[in-house]
Amino acid sequence: MRKATRAQWIKFSIITLLYLAFLLWVKSWWGLIVVPFIFDIYISKKVPWGFWKRSKNPTVRNVMSWVDAIVFALVAVYFVNIYVFQNYQIPSSSLEKSLLVGDFLYVSKVSYGPRVPNTPLSMPLAQHTLPVFNTKSYIEWPQWKHKRVPGFGKVKLNDIVVFNFPAGDTVALNRQQEDFYNLAYREGQRVYPNKINMDSLTRQQQRTVYDLYYNAGRNLIRNNPQMYGDIVVRPVDRRENYVKRCVGLPGDTLQIKDTQVYVNGKAIENPEDMQLNYFVQTTGPYIPEDMFRELGISLDDQILMTDDYNYEEGLMEMGLDRRDAQGKLTPVYHLPLTKKMYDALAGNKKLVSRIVMEPESLSGQMYPLNLYTNWTRDNYGPIWIPAKGATITLTPDNLPIYERCIEAYEGNKLEVKEDGIYINGEKTDTYTFKMDHYWMQGDNRHNSLDSRYWGFVPEDHVVGKPILVWLSLDKDRGWFDGKIRWNRIFKWVH
Repeated sequence: MRKATRAQWIKFSIITLLYLAFLLWVKSWWGLIVVPFIFDIYISKKVPWGFWKRSKNPTVRNVMSWVDAIVFALVAVYFVNIYVFQNYQIPSSSLEKSLLVGDFLYVSKVSYGPRVPNTPLSMPLAQHTLPVFNTKSYIEWPQWKHKRVPGFGKVKLNDIVVFNFPAGDTVALNRQQEDFYNLAYREGQRVYPNKINMDSLTRQQQRTVYDLYYNAGRNLIRNNPQMYGDIVVRPVDRRENYVKRCVGLPGDTLQIKDTQVYVNGKAIENPEDMQLNYFVQTTGPYIPEDMFRELGISLDDQILMTDDYNYEEGLMEMGLDRRDAQGKLTPVYHLPLTKKMYDALAGNKKLVSRIVMEPESLSGQMYPLNLYTNWTRDNYGPIWIPAKGATITLTPDNLPIYERCIEAYEGNKLEVKEDGIYINGEKTDTYTFKMDHYWMQGDNRHNSLDSRYWGFVPEDHVVGKPILVWLSLDKDRGWFDGKIRWNRIFKWVH
């Protein structure tokens, strides 16, 4: 063995100390098997790691230099993405106007502590599917249990959080953007279209009806892969990334009254740019494009209801009945508006005749699907958010709320039999939660599929905290027409 120089020993010592500090941070001593390789690279040099550099063939040297650089970059990106930060693009309007479609974010993994991956053998920068090849970007074995490395803090009320979609454990590949459980429930209702009066049923009967709908819908999806695609199951860290605002912490009791969120009986502060949906009727003219631009309403959100005569009766029932000289309804738009945008339109009496909030009847099916309530997106709850170590008594009224936490998120076998509830084969009427859970909602309250629709976010699904917008692109504009939102570049996320 060639004698190592002092410089080599110094490099080896620095790299080894940094690596050992990393292992101490992640509490994974399996990584010690890498230390002999570090020793060989810097000191013993028994393995010819750079054999290609001595090749007389220039093509081999060029190709291998690229391979060496690419492998190093992939390994570096892999560890940076897992333990430090991740790039994320806002794909939908659920957090507007706090975050905009086209915002590119740095998501800090260390804010809440990075997770050790469930599926460690995966391709960097691909969440669950490899582009072009359209195959899984990860190998399902091995799968590690949830462990979170210590970070700078915990999720706080009103934090914007990136997390893995909890209901994304099961996915129909041709309908990936839809919650599978809601999809199965809706398709099951199509199989059994006769309306059932749920008010007249007991909780157990309601559960039977839900199971009937869900199982029928699931079978329909499974038997029609050409329409829905194959059904796949994904581990936690390979589910879609969502971004919402945390409005409820573990142990809180949350309720929504007339769009206002209350936590433990107190109204929480609403985001300054919170949006709600409204129907806006003009005095006759159309709203000009420059006004839409000034208000910040995207083309996708500019829905003109009076283009379709099927909506006329419903609009008139809401009092949007102004007609022009030809007897037609004057233009009615369906728009998401912040309070500032609402005031700007309402104050323009020459253009706007009336503004009506979108009715609650358009809410859709609320969480949990198998519990009959009168909850809507604007009037919801009260609902208690599970906290680690807390014990609850299970009843027919609350079991539908918490059974997914018990079974799907915390890995228990739950059965409801005629003589009671069984968890892991033992009859019981109580359950102690193993994890903290959170309640997440979008700031675009009427255009956000969030916890009101699919329930709690377990702590093992939390990915990180957006800290910086590093680029923002407006898809409605060209490169020479304001596509780059310069005022949002390097803007901190509050």
